[in-house]
Amino acid sequence: MTANVITLDNLQEKLAPWNPKAKSQLFAIVDMGSNGIRFSITSLAKPTTRLLLPVYASRAGISLFDVLKQNKNIFPDATINEVVETLLRFKQISIEYGVPDDQFMALATQAMRSADNASAMLTAIDQRTKGINMNILDPKVETLFGAVMGSRSGLVDVNDGALFMDLGGGSVQMTWMQTGKKGYEIESAKVGFSLPYGAVEVMDILTQDSKKKRVEELAVLDGKMLEKYSELVNQVPALKKIKDAYEDGDKNSTVNVYMCGGGFRGYGSMLMHNDKTDPYPIASTNAYTAPGKLFKDVNEMRKVNEDYKGRIFGMSKRRREQFPAIATIVQTFINAVPNIGNVTFSGGSNRQGALMMKLPVEVRESNPLDVLATVFPEERSIFDAVSGLLKDALPSGVDFSKTPTVFTAGLEGLFVRDIWGRGGYDDDTNTAFALNNAVLRDPEAPGLTHLGRALLALTGSARWGGNFGPIDAELFKGLTGVVESQSDDSPIWAGYLGAIANVIAAVLPAFPKSAQEVKKAISITSHIKAAEDKKNKVVIKIGVVSNDNTKGINLDELVDLIEGVAKKSKGKNPSFKISAEINLLS
Repeated sequence: MTANVITLDNLQEKLAPWNPKAKSQLFAIVDMGSNGIRFSITSLAKPTTRLLLPVYASRAGISLFDVLKQNKNIFPDATINEVVETLLRFKQISIEYGVPDDQFMALATQAMRSADNASAMLTAIDQRTKGINMNILDPKVETLFGAVMGSRSGLVDVNDGALFMDLGGGSVQMTWMQTGKKGYEIESAKVGFSLPYGAVEVMDILTQDSKKKRVEELAVLDGKMLEKYSELVNQVPALKKIKDAYEDGDKNSTVNVYMCGGGFRGYGSMLMHNDKTDPYPIASTNAYTAPGKLFKDVNEMRKVNEDYKGRIFGMSKRRREQFPAIATIVQTFINAVPNIGNVTFSGGSNRQGALMMKLPVEVRESNPLDVLATVFPEERSIFDAVSGLLKDALPSGVDFSKTPTVFTAGLEGLFVRDIWGRGGYDDDTNTAFALNNAVLRDPEAPGLTHLGRALLALTGSARWGGNFGPIDAELFKGLTGVVESQSDDSPIWAGYLGAIANVIAAVLPAFPKSAQEVKKAISITSHIKAAEDKKNKVVIKIGVVSNDNTKGINLDELVDLIEGVAKKSKGKNPSFKISAEINLLS
């Protein structure tokens, strides 16, 4: 049977666009990778289309690449039967969920591209499944669906540009992506490259008997990675500028990296296990960010994999066995790209990437955090007014581009939404809820990074006073560590904004009915008062309207709440003090 290959040239023809008026908005995709076969059902229903909400997921541990290695690049009949039965099972599950036949898609990658008898597998699938059409991805399309749009599906944007990589069992892809420009996704796929060195392939190199052959083949891998990266640099002016500056002595000229695929996620799990925030407070590699220094400590990661006998979260027995190969590929990447900045791991895959490419540009480029916050048009001016008050509390003399807050993370909508939530519960209960909910809410939601969740947790819990029980105190400590990894003062600013939100909610006990109500009720000014031999001081002045809502408020308690943020820090000592003043407006 002739293979049905999806290329960049025929992509629009092969990939049917999303129909928002279709009766069912459930889409099922099988990703027949070299290291396993994954299946998922996703909802593209409005208004949460951009979130790619997961409905069902499963995995069959069939390593096609292992089979090919053991059978001289041939799929034996037993494997073909196993694959067909797996596809039939996935198809039946999709029927149970009500997925239409024309919204069921099957994708295949490196193993199917390279097998000598791939046609036998395709014929068996076609004849015995009666309707499952297997699509083989051209390497450029695999880069598009995986490294580019698979990772992109979990992000708000990447306007400054970054390297994107995907590691599966049979191949590794790399490209550069910078969002914002029309057609950036296709351009990223075109300039990217794919090398047939996945985790399974490299493991075979490492386990062969001849040391000479191992050294020679690993040298070939090193050479190809460096060659292909150099070609990529020469095609991308922004990347070349970063590389040239680094080689000219600017050690701050680093490139950020986003990684997806099971192999790289395994490395991310090992990094989380060795993170200086221990125990690490968020149980997912998806959206975890590691600094370049930790990422490049490959030898330490190898040692831990060899010596640590317990379970490492996120790593299966097979992934632990393949870790030497994963570490080898990572080291090869580091050899080619020494100026690595932050590395963020993504749960995205070919499945999410294919769905993203079905969506119209205006949907896939929309901000997923806005979708999560569900700010309705009639509420927008109110949200803006409350956000404006919180921003007024941040003194202009501080460079918040290097000090993350809920604003720099784009989370103001989610935070403002929660200020007036759960008002009927006591403060300590709400403190615990805000802390834990930020970690557990909306699993795998696009745009919600580990840093973002930690910022929401610290800011949200401070809104309710920030008094924790023993168990939550440990979680707070861990989340503070995540935020402190970016800036020592960030946890203090999170607590400060939470305290300001507490004041706003005291003055406006119910969600405001209009932006004008917000502006009339409260005003805030702030500035930095410099001190030569002591800590600088944040001076904040708050004016609140005198009415029935505010007459019974103890303003001194609110002042103590704000000033106490810098006094009772549970993390590192802040670099500043806070002086607050709250007065009734005449």
